[in-house]
Amino acid sequence: MTADPVPPNPLPPDSLPPDPVPPDTAPWRRLDPRMLAVTPLSGVIRLLPVVVILLLTGRGDVVGRLWIPLGIAVLLVAGGVVRWRTTQYRITDERVELHTGWLRRQRRSVPRDRIRTVDLTAKLLHRLFGLSVVQVGAATGGALESSGLSLDAVSKAEADRLRRELLDRPRADVPAAPAPPPGEELARLRWSWLRFAPLTFSSLAGIGAIGAAGFNLFDDLGVDPRDLPPVDDAAQRLTTAPLWLGIAVLALALLVLAVVGAVLLFAERWYDYRLTREVTADPGAGTGGALRVKRGLLTRRSLSVSEQRLRGAEVVEPLLLRAGRGAQCRALSTGLSRDAQGGALQPPVPRAEAHRVAALALREHPAEATLAPLRRHPRAALQRRLTRAVGPAAAIVVLAFAVGWAVPLPWLGPASLALLPVAALLALDRFRALGHELTARHLVARQGSVQRRTVALQRDGVIGWTFRQSVFQRRAGLVEVEAVTAAGAGGYTVLDVSAPDGVALADATVPRLLTPFLISGVSVERQPCGRGHPGGPAGRENAGEHSGQRRDGDDGAE
Repeated sequence: MTADPVPPNPLPPDSLPPDPVPPDTAPWRRLDPRMLAVTPLSGVIRLLPVVVILLLTGRGDVVGRLWIPLGIAVLLVAGGVVRWRTTQYRITDERVELHTGWLRRQRRSVPRDRIRTVDLTAKLLHRLFGLSVVQVGAATGGALESSGLSLDAVSKAEADRLRRELLDRPRADVPAAPAPPPGEELARLRWSWLRFAPLTFSSLAGIGAIGAAGFNLFDDLGVDPRDLPPVDDAAQRLTTAPLWLGIAVLALALLVLAVVGAVLLFAERWYDYRLTREVTADPGAGTGGALRVKRGLLTRRSLSVSEQRLRGAEVVEPLLLRAGRGAQCRALSTGLSRDAQGGALQPPVPRAEAHRVAALALREHPAEATLAPLRRHPRAALQRRLTRAVGPAAAIVVLAFAVGWAVPLPWLGPASLALLPVAALLALDRFRALGHELTARHLVARQGSVQRRTVALQRDGVIGWTFRQSVFQRRAGLVEVEAVTAAGAGGYTVLDVSAPDGVALADATVPRLLTPFLISGVSVERQPCGRGHPGGPAGRENAGEHSGQRRDGDDGAE
């Protein structure tokens, strides 16, 4: 008996269907069981003011008044157990997946090649239990809450392992590398920087928030601070003193409180600050690594930004901080939070230190980054600054004279005249700040007076351009050129540059990007636009708003 012959395969080997892809076998992980204690305790701590109010202001039996907070505490414990049982995550070669919820289930998945930042936050209660919150920031075009995921909470060792695992992407064709060397320290805290704490708006706003919370707490408890003998005696002395003396004493007390509070906030926020550069564990990833910022006293925080996703650096100088010759450096990357400290690489520091850190983060010489000599803008930009500053001030002066004549307040009009020189000085300062330059790797632009910003944006990170030209700008021959990027604020503006220079700057930054949008048939010439970089065509764009964008990805050249 002979076996039947095997029929020949009608398909060539190359056209055979691929083998089925095995299902992903990455194990699912749970949050640390110690979160079962942290979550209820956090809720109980927030309930303490309510318990105090019920005990001091409620009526009836004390035990009866405790039933409400006790019931809430039981619900918090049950909610923590349910959240721990229904939350699981896993990390595959391609994605990070998070499943949460019982009544309302959520399935969140983030591609690993979209991850830009990993933020480790450990509040005081988390630190007592050895836990940390891992926040993964990704580039999906949304806010942080919708463009990443949060793991609350995992052990400290697990959090650090996740940070390295998510930022280092070893390739399959490259053998595993040994443990990376310790990070290179770029900056550390100097307590002499405390002098800049009272010069920051965020610290002063934080003191105002603390004062408002304290006032509301006293009001809820029904306690009047004036019932205290020392406070009542001080209030009586102020009411009997001359008006100017009372105002001066009150202003001095508020100033001392603000300064002390700002220093305490600075110390808590930036205690043990370290900025390091960690080398990637992937030998095939080149020189890229991650910038890591560690800081905090009560709440410990660690922010890691992948250098491969870093698109630039920004030096911010608010008015008060600039008056003290201080500044702050921030990273430009996707996945960073939108708060006042989002992307901050350092606390408020001396201006030279901020520019030094910006250059180190970009691996550039300071003269090729935020300290690059900038090209001045035309005098028509000065006329616009004067018009936009002095015009509203003049309108206020006219209104003040009218009100002073009608009330009557004869001193109101003459006093308002002081606004005119102040507005003129502000306009001159804004014009003096304007400037831009194109270096070998970065587009550097500066503007602003109340909030001066100097941005060094990588040319490879520019994915498009937007040109805006109002009626008044068109008459002055000026244009507002915005470099569109997927990092930071999403776009950075070169304000009130001449129209030919604006087009030349954009064309030199990303060659051939604007070619389809330029008006054909217009004679153009090549103009210098940056050291060693010829400019693009000097033909004028259409009036109004016009934009061009690259199609090779939403995060620049990756």
